This record gives sequence, C-alpha cells and structure tokens, in this order.
Amino acid sequence: MKLPRIDFLYRGGRFLSKVFLPTFGSMIVEGRENMPKTGPVLIASNHQSYTDPAVLIYAVDRPMWWMAKRSLFKNRYFGWFLRKVHAFAVEREGQDLGALARAQELLDQGRALLIFPEGTRFPGALGKGHDGLAYLALRTGVPIVPLAVTGTDTIPHVLMTPFHFRKLKAVIGKPYTLPTNQRIDRALLGEMTEQVMISIAELLPPEYRGVYREAVDENASARLGDGSSP
Repeated sequence: MKLPRIDFLYRGGRFLSKVFLPTFGSMIVEGRENMPKTGPVLIASNHQSYTDPAVLIYAVDRPMWWMAKRSLFKNRYFGWFLRKVHAFAVEREGQDLGALARAQELLDQGRALLIFPEGTRFPGALGKGHDGLAYLALRTGVPIVPLAVTGTDTIPHVLMTPFHFRKLKAVIGKPYTLPTNQRIDRALLGEMTEQVMISIAELLPPEYRGVYREAVDENASARLGDGSSP
C-alpha cells in the first residue's frame, strides 16, 4: 500500500509555526504526551478560526491529514495549496462517501486524521457536533484524541497569524475509544457524537463550552457524587 507523502509545504508550515507563533505572542500547549506517536488516530478539535490549523500543526508533533470544506477547493491555486498541506475536500451537508473513504484509507495507513466535528467555525463558543467523526470511530475502533484551542478567535485576520500578539493555547486530552460491538444507527451516532463533543468541551474554559457547558457541569457533578476525580 502506497503511503501518502509528507509534503514540503506541510513541513515548511510546521517550521514557520514553530518560529512565529511563540515569538510574536504567547503559544502554550498542554498534554503533548497524550498524543500517540504512531498508529491511526482521530483528532477531534473545536474550530474557532481559519488560524486554527497553524496552531494545531504547532501543537501536534506528528503529521496530520485533515478535512476542509469543498468550497475552499474551487480556486485551483488555493486548492493545490490545501492539498499540499494534507487537506482533502468534504461536503458539509449530507454524507460525503468519497471523503469518508479517503478518511478510512488514511486511518488504514496509520495516519493521524484531524476533524472539526462542528463542521464550520464557531468563534468563542463550541457549536453542535456532526456525526462523521463518531461514525469513523465506531466503524474502525481507532482512538480519539480530543483537542481544544483557545485564543484564535481574537485574531482579526488569517494573514495576522504569524504576528498575532495574542494568548493562544492548545490542550490535548487523553485518547479513548468508542464501543465497536454495537449496531451503528442514528441513536448511537447521536449519543457518541455527544460524548466526543463533551470530551472537547471539558478541555475548554467554561466560557468557551457553548452548547455543551451544561453537560460538562452535569458530568462533573456526577463524578463528585460517586467520589471520582472531577
């Protein structure tokens, strides 16, 4: 099986993120030790800004492939650039079988696949999750690593990313898997998607948790009630 090449532009982008993000502002990463160094993994991140990929490339110490909305590929030159930094197109509405097949192929090759379950940007607060990531996790048994980014919503324009002069932070959570011994139906997908989104929300400050703030509070209360750590 032919493995996808790690393109020069991706390597260059990672190098530049290492130079600029911590130099012209604050860039903090917590939990790097939680990211598996090898093997397939689904990275589930919140999505606040077009600058998020630069922060994620900085935070994750292994090459990632990621989904981007198909409309971004309409310009042939920008589409070429996106492919060179490991992006592939996905339709945000409905089920994109081609994108799912490409995602499955990458996971079969042992790659790290980044997905924004919200499907679009939600600056400042976590939005409702879509079920594509949960479907892949249930179908493949691949571990999920939740990741939370804050601060990128305060950068006015993507061109300001290198000189952001902001406090940016990425928190990488511990990997976990979803059960693979159940029939995949809409109810299960909804339940597992909720679990994925809560795992992201738990890594965010309360003001960033959006529609999952109440669920995080309920989980914390339940853990305190049974004597578990919050």
